[in-house]
Amino acid sequence: MSLHPSASSEQDRAFVTEALHGNQAAYEALVNKYRLALYRHIARLVRDPQEVEDLVQETFIKAFTALESYSAEFAFSTWLYKIATNHAIDYLRRKKLKALSLDEPIETREGTLERELADTTYFPDRHIVEDQRRALLQEAIDALPEKYRLVIVLRHQQEKSYEEIAEELNLPLGTVKAHIFRARRLLYQYLRGKRSSL
Repeated sequence: MSLHPSASSEQDRAFVTEALHGNQAAYEALVNKYRLALYRHIARLVRDPQEVEDLVQETFIKAFTALESYSAEFAFSTWLYKIATNHAIDYLRRKKLKALSLDEPIETREGTLERELADTTYFPDRHIVEDQRRALLQEAIDALPEKYRLVIVLRHQQEKSYEEIAEELNLPLGTVKAHIFRARRLLYQYLRGKRSSL
């Protein structure tokens, strides 16, 4: 196997470097490159297509806020998939849905195998950084115009369906979806401006 990074990985690293220097188009290029693959990846864990689309968008927001922690010694795709997998598993845990347990051993003819996943993201002050990120995300939500803040809170903090939000706010379903899409764009823009404080 070649030890040299692939052309695709090199391109990703270049995009990450540009994104960290404030080039929005570079990050959007990464989003466009991986959106479909990430959708398929998350869809293996989560069955509801509407939920999968949300999880994909949220994964990209999480990745963007954590971009400075990305290490170029790993492929960007590997790092992104790890974020997506963890986010999907968190979602499944929250929903108390039956999902594949990474802690349960695998039974084989030869005996029992333990699942082992390498943790390439460990660092001792991780909980402090996570708290800072959560606070920053809450700050970004609080800064949204009221109509966008309301749908984001109902969707992501109260975990209501699009239909429940439409009913609760007495809005057409299409309007709710448009508001959530727009709210996410505003969150992304806000976080982009605040990333230096992470």
